[in-house]
Amino acid sequence: MARSETVFVCQECGWQASRWQGQCAQCHTWNSLVEEPLAGPSVVAKKVNSTISSLTLPEVERLSRSFSRFSSGYDELDRVLGGNDKDVGIVRGAVLLVSGEPGIGKSTLLTQIGLKTVMGTKDTQKQAVIAYLCGEENPEQILLRINRLQAFEAKENSKQKKTDPSWHFFTTQSIDKALVALSKLQPDLVIVDSVQSFRSEELTGAAGSVGQVRAVTSVVTQWAKEHTTPVFIVGHVTKDGGIAGPKVLEHIVDVVIEISGERTSDLRLVRTYKNRFGATDEVGVFRMMEQGFVEVSNPTDVLVQQGTSGTPGSVLAGILEGTRPLLIELQALVVRSNLAMPRRVGRGVGLSRIQVLAAVLEKHCKLQVSQYDVFLSVAGGIVVHEPAIDLGFAVAIASSLANKPVPRSYAFIGEVGLLGEVRSVPYADSRARSAQRLGVEKIFSHQSHKTVAAVLQELGIR
Repeated sequence: MARSETVFVCQECGWQASRWQGQCAQCHTWNSLVEEPLAGPSVVAKKVNSTISSLTLPEVERLSRSFSRFSSGYDELDRVLGGNDKDVGIVRGAVLLVSGEPGIGKSTLLTQIGLKTVMGTKDTQKQAVIAYLCGEENPEQILLRINRLQAFEAKENSKQKKTDPSWHFFTTQSIDKALVALSKLQPDLVIVDSVQSFRSEELTGAAGSVGQVRAVTSVVTQWAKEHTTPVFIVGHVTKDGGIAGPKVLEHIVDVVIEISGERTSDLRLVRTYKNRFGATDEVGVFRMMEQGFVEVSNPTDVLVQQGTSGTPGSVLAGILEGTRPLLIELQALVVRSNLAMPRRVGRGVGLSRIQVLAAVLEKHCKLQVSQYDVFLSVAGGIVVHEPAIDLGFAVAIASSLANKPVPRSYAFIGEVGLLGEVRSVPYADSRARSAQRLGVEKIFSHQSHKTVAAVLQELGIR
C-alpha cells in the first residue's frame, strides 16, 4: 500500500514544510511542526473542477446604510461591541471570537447572553432560538448551568415578563453536519464552544490542528453571512495568553473579544482587540459572582477601598480604560532589604516600570530606594499598561519609605520621565474631571507640578 503524502504544519502560524524541523522558519517557534496528511493533486483537481462546473453568479443584494443590531442584554457588553445611541449591541451575521484563560467565564457569559436574547420588540416578543454546538461539554452540563443562571435571573426580574429562549444542542464534532442542521433550524443565535474541538470533513487532520481551525472558522463565517445569524466562537489561548491557532483566525472573524482578570479576583474586564462594527478602545467591567457575570456600572466602588485611607503607601490615580476615566488605588510596600540585590515585585504593573521609578527617585529625589525591597500593586486585580500611573506609584513608594500617609482627597495623574519630570498624558482634563466628580479635591499632574521632587516636597514626604 502506497504511503500517503504528508506535510508538516506549524501550529502557531500555519507555515508548511515537506519535512520535520525543530524550528519554524516563519515564526521561529520551537517544536511547533506537526505532521498532517495532504490530499493528492488528483483529489484537489477533481474538487476544483466540480466547483467550477457548479459555479453560479451570486445575487446582488441591496445594502442599507446601517447595521441591524440587537442588544446583548448587558449595557457594558453593548458598550464594547459598539453602535450609536439608538442601535447598539450584536450585529446580525457577525462572527465574534471570544478568548480568555481557562475558567475565566467564557461559556458562562455566552450562556447569559443566550438567556437575555429577546427577538422582536418589547411589545411583541417572540421566543428566541439558541443553537449551542457542544464540542467540549455535554448537553447535561450546559443545561445545569442554564438552569442555575435562569433561577438567579428569575429572582432578579420577577416583575418583568420575558419569553425564555428555546435551546437546541448539537453534540456532533463534524462542523459540516452541524451547519446542515443549523440551516434547517434557522436559529437566532449560535454558540460554538469551542472552535478547537470541531473538524471539517474536507480535511484529514485532527480537530484542533491549524488546518482544521482555519477551515472550521471559514465555513462558520460563510454560513453566518449567508443566513445573517450572529455566531459566537469560543477560542482557546496559549500559555503566553494569545489566541491558539493561526493568526489568520483573527482576520477571518469580525470581532475579537478578550475576557481578562486575575484568578484571585472576581473582577472581569471585557474588551475588543478587533471590531469591524465599532471602536476597539472600550472596556466593559463585570464581576464574576455566583449568579454569573454582574455588570459594574461604577468600577471605582470596586477598585478603591475606603478602609486603606490614611495608610502609608496608598494613593489614588486616574487612568483611562477606553473612553472611560477610572479612579484606582495604587499600593506600595517598601521594606529594608537583606539581599545584595533588592527585590522589585509588581502586580498589575510591569517590572521595568518599577525599576525606572526606583532609579528616578534615587537620582532626582535623593531617596535611598536601592537599599529597600519595593513591592507595587494595582488594587482590584486589574493590569494597567499606560504610563499615567507613574506619578501615583512614585508618590506611593516615597510615602511607604517615609511612613507618611497621603490624603485620600488627592489624586495623581502623569507620566514620569527619566529626568524626573512629570509629563502630560492624553485626556488629562477628562481624567481630572472624573476624579473630581468622585470626591477628589486636588489633582497632581503636569499642569500643577513639573517634577516629581516638587510633588514630594509639597506633600512633605521627600
